[in-house]
Amino acid sequence: MPALGVSQETGRVLRWLKAAGDEVASGEPIVEIETDKVTVEMEAPASGVLGPIKTDEGQDVPVGHVIGLILAPGESPPAEAPHAPSPAGGGASPLARRRAREAGIDPRAVFGTGPGGAVTAADVAAATDAPESGAGGAVEVGPVWRRMVEHVSASWAAPHFFLTRDVDAEQLVAWRASLGDDVTITDLVVWLVARALERHPEVNARWEDGAPRRVADVDVGIAVAIDDGLIVPVVHGANRLEVREVAERRRDLVARARDGALRPEDVQGGTFTVSNLGMFGVDAFTAIVNGPQAAILAVGRVADRVVAVEGRPAVRPRMHLTLSCDHRVVDGARGARFLATLTELAEEPLRLVT
Repeated sequence: MPALGVSQETGRVLRWLKAAGDEVASGEPIVEIETDKVTVEMEAPASGVLGPIKTDEGQDVPVGHVIGLILAPGESPPAEAPHAPSPAGGGASPLARRRAREAGIDPRAVFGTGPGGAVTAADVAAATDAPESGAGGAVEVGPVWRRMVEHVSASWAAPHFFLTRDVDAEQLVAWRASLGDDVTITDLVVWLVARALERHPEVNARWEDGAPRRVADVDVGIAVAIDDGLIVPVVHGANRLEVREVAERRRDLVARARDGALRPEDVQGGTFTVSNLGMFGVDAFTAIVNGPQAAILAVGRVADRVVAVEGRPAVRPRMHLTLSCDHRVVDGARGARFLATLTELAEEPLRLVT
């Protein structure tokens, strides 16, 4: 079982892509692994024949434990193949296993909330009392949702403040139209954010080891809603990309996020996050900072509004941008200056591309 993250302790075998006895080539995907952040296809570390499979689909095992063997052609498996199955009951406590037997359920099918994901007696009771679909009561959630809950709860503990600007989006809309349907407002905002972060490196920072720390790379995360919760894949080096390159990477990341095919590096290293709910008709909102990052930008929809233009009422496309900041890293003045620069770029983006 590979370690796909610093804090990962276990992984789940979702699906074997090869069967025992199949020939495999080095680098060929052979098994799908799920962690609390991503689902990845694990590649064969060597060429040969897939020998005994030690871990069934749906089973959780600790990092470093053998889940299968690759043998040389004609090689026999060792008499005592090294493997370490999951603890009895899928890591359940003795009381939880007894309660599960009494209830007639498999404790390995119960989501554990104890230390290291261990199944407790309370988990078994909750699973036993699970309501029929559509009825009231607790809803079972997966590891991605639980990880999201833990992360946003920890992030919300940081001292937040919020800044909002009403932006003239006329040139932004015209620019997007000139680029075609493959480019979205999100793509343009990510591209502009990366340029604004270059001018304000104090915002391209994080709270780390009890102090603010500026980051050299500009890696912009995009909040993506998936069936299991929320995940933030990262456009690495966004300040070095052209607009169409940002759009291409965003399409790829979003598609793989929704297919559960993100790689560990796709969700690591973000320095700033963009969250756009405009496609849901949301005018404006405030977002929770994606710690340890220093700030997140909430993007509302582009909509025609009546505004004063040279003292007369006129209809113009407008959008709200709301910046949430971790006050330990970014104070009000620094956040305001960054948002002012981003607003200027959004209102006259063609100055950057002409």
